[in-house]
Amino acid sequence: MLTDFDDTAAEQNVAELLLHRFGSPTWTDVRERFRQGELLLKDYQEITFREMQADKATMQAYVREQACFRQHFGELADFCRKHSTPMCIVSQGLDFYIQALLDDSGYPTIPVHAVRAEFDGSGRIVEYAYDFTYPDAPELGNSKALMVRRFQEQGYHVFFAGDGRSDFEAGEVADTVFAHRQMAEMCSDAGIAYTPFTDFGPVLDAVRRYVAEV
Repeated sequence: MLTDFDDTAAEQNVAELLLHRFGSPTWTDVRERFRQGELLLKDYQEITFREMQADKATMQAYVREQACFRQHFGELADFCRKHSTPMCIVSQGLDFYIQALLDDSGYPTIPVHAVRAEFDGSGRIVEYAYDFTYPDAPELGNSKALMVRRFQEQGYHVFFAGDGRSDFEAGEVADTVFAHRQMAEMCSDAGIAYTPFTDFGPVLDAVRRYVAEV
């Protein structure tokens, strides 16, 4: 079971929560350049988070106060753990804010495959590390499709849940797809079968049925 984080596992876009609260006054200008196709998602994220007006501890505390997981996420996590079914967060977001919400919600051991933000002694981001890129396209950042394929190569039936453009490549190769918002529109346009969702109830039901049948 693989799931995107911002606007998917989390009810909020946690990256934008942080940017609205601590970002440089110019961060929305950078976002507009990304939306107009002038910047890659990787570049937009690196630029805006390097200019954050807060340190790591402050940002993580804000995530714990303001963010939450979608309904039934915890039940899905508990079911997967009980039945030895791998469950991971796959995200083009930053690991430190994802881990903050996992820790606060009681799921600190769910693996996070995201961008590693490296901090200096004052808690400011100084570097980004991408561990899940295609060798011939590192400029695109982490690939969710790559992670789907890695689990499939180990023999797993991969359920994937996502909401945005960066999730679509995973939806193209996953065995069972759950989508909402932009990803749902893209799947519809491409003729990719998917189940719409607004919480993790349908995902939990599907995983339960699959586990009962194998």
